[in-house]
Amino acid sequence: MDYEKLVAEMRRLALEAGDKIMEIYGQDDFEVKSKSDDSPVTAADEAADAIISEGLRRAFPDMMLVTEEQSVTHTAKGDTFLIVDPLDGTKEFVHRRGDFTVNIALVEGGVPTRGVVYAPAKSRMFFTQADGQSVEETGDFAKDQLGETKAISVSDPDNSALMVVASKSHRDQATDDYIGKYGVRDMTSAGSSLKFCLVATGEADLYPRLGRTMEWDTAAGHAVLNGAGGDVVRFDDLMPLTYGKEDFANPFFIAHAPGVDLKAG
Repeated sequence: MDYEKLVAEMRRLALEAGDKIMEIYGQDDFEVKSKSDDSPVTAADEAADAIISEGLRRAFPDMMLVTEEQSVTHTAKGDTFLIVDPLDGTKEFVHRRGDFTVNIALVEGGVPTRGVVYAPAKSRMFFTQADGQSVEETGDFAKDQLGETKAISVSDPDNSALMVVASKSHRDQATDDYIGKYGVRDMTSAGSSLKFCLVATGEADLYPRLGRTMEWDTAAGHAVLNGAGGDVVRFDDLMPLTYGKEDFANPFFIAHAPGVDLKAG
């Protein structure tokens, strides 16, 4: 894999998709439909998916591609593939809360190794460089020119005073009970894969997810967190979360800075 080309393409396509998403986000009204699992989908999801899918297939025609919006038609199997959630956090988009992202990632051998997470409404962009190190880009996000970047890394946590991030739309009692096992200094909530990025930058130490997610929801954020020195493990046995599962469904998981003294589920 040409990682330089991959990272440039993922970044550019995320920005192009973000422009289309914000165009629709700015409309007075937009249609919200329900998919077979009752999750919402909008024209923004579909338009962003078309932009990213076309771009990735053109640039990497021999790579398996998995996207949320086309997942029901996927028949190929493997542990190395490109995976896309064109609009992660559709509920945040619909309710105009801004915590939605464009997610594009490469999974190799079941491990997310490169990824980009772009939050167009918040003007935040996180991605892994060709060497695997994660950075945050700041500036105007020109599609043909990389802006200023800064390396990001996880915190050195104080286990008696952890900063915890939890889901904005999927918070429940089980999550609160689990968080209660830790010494918590403060908590924040965020939507979409931004939660992974907050752990990656050291803005949070711990992100437990005791709810249903799919591989396209998590792969890009997982890659960014990996590239910042963090880990994502299964909730049940604290083993690494892997990708390429039969139905693309994830078990419950915990994303964290390595210094966190994890509590088994």
